[in-house]
Amino acid sequence: MVLTPNPYRPGAGTTPAYLAGREQVLHDAQAVLENIRVGFPARSVIYYGLRGVGKTVLLNRIGEMAEDMDVPVEYMEIAEREHSFQEAIVLHIYKLMSKLSPMDKLEGYVKKAMGILKAFSVKYTDKAAGIEIAFDPVHGIADTGNLPNDMTELFLALGRLAQKREQGVALFIDEIQYIDDADFEALIEALHRVNQKGYPLVVFAAGLPKIVRLAGEIKSYAERLFQFTAIGSLSEADARLALEKPAAKMQVTFESDAVARVLVVTEGYPYFIQEYGKWIWENRAHADTITVAIVERAYRDFESAMDEAFFKVRHDRATPRELEFMTAMVRSGELPCNMKDVAQQMGESAQKVGPLRAQLIHKGFIYAPQRGTVAFTVPQFDRYLKRVYHIG
Repeated sequence: MVLTPNPYRPGAGTTPAYLAGREQVLHDAQAVLENIRVGFPARSVIYYGLRGVGKTVLLNRIGEMAEDMDVPVEYMEIAEREHSFQEAIVLHIYKLMSKLSPMDKLEGYVKKAMGILKAFSVKYTDKAAGIEIAFDPVHGIADTGNLPNDMTELFLALGRLAQKREQGVALFIDEIQYIDDADFEALIEALHRVNQKGYPLVVFAAGLPKIVRLAGEIKSYAERLFQFTAIGSLSEADARLALEKPAAKMQVTFESDAVARVLVVTEGYPYFIQEYGKWIWENRAHADTITVAIVERAYRDFESAMDEAFFKVRHDRATPRELEFMTAMVRSGELPCNMKDVAQQMGESAQKVGPLRAQLIHKGFIYAPQRGTVAFTVPQFDRYLKRVYHIG
């Protein structure tokens, strides 16, 4: 028996066999890359949306586009529990400088840039990010102890080097919502100055919805500094393509009613489509046409996989008190729900549960779509909690 490969690819940041519905986003990113590729400045971009919409996939795809265009890139992910942004940024800027600096005629600019980098890394890290640089630090430039000033000098050093090389650079930052306020402020100020100087340096970042509000609160001009692009679930037409195209490559088709059933269950979320598609494929028993019966047969496997691989891992990171808050959200009824209703479900005042709300937003479980309301950052997490806690 010849086994055919499964064309569906659920996974964190795994690029699907067919990337549907993101053509305009990729087109806009290409325009940014075209600008910096020839040494022109461009506006940095932050993609924001719920879990499972494919933000990391987009970053990876845009990074590949940049590499195809010979634009030097570096990729970093901010960890929730580790405050290592300064150390990581030093490492990645060092690597970008190294990619830009092979030309002898740039020796002076390289030495200055590396000196600023060395001073910054000595000042702000314990292990200096594992970097050993032969140049002496440039005293008095990046050793003020003022993080925004020093971060700005670091970015300006990279930007100057890129401009002299007539070659733009791109830094990719995933999970940017976990960045500390002080680090985010320093990053924003640094990019603002880079833009003012017209240097070909851009940041492509991705994060949860709260990043838009956070950026605006830290610096009012952030909305002009970044292009904030919402990434949501797919339209019905694009979701259909995301489901059907991978199977079509294997000469397998879907009945219209089968597609409709999948779209109802997944609500157009790209990760959900890939996961359901995987289990439909496993349950098709070599059929050349996917029927509603096959889709229904695969549902239990799909739900079980989602519970274990997508929902439970997040559920288990929550404290009992945080889980009490989130189940109160579910019991409040339709989402987004009002904080007053959540507090009422918990039998406490809104003021008393306020710190829990802030805690859950910081950890990326929930966000505030509007003032006084909350919703989950994970699509259908309310359904999972209903199953686990038998909430009617």
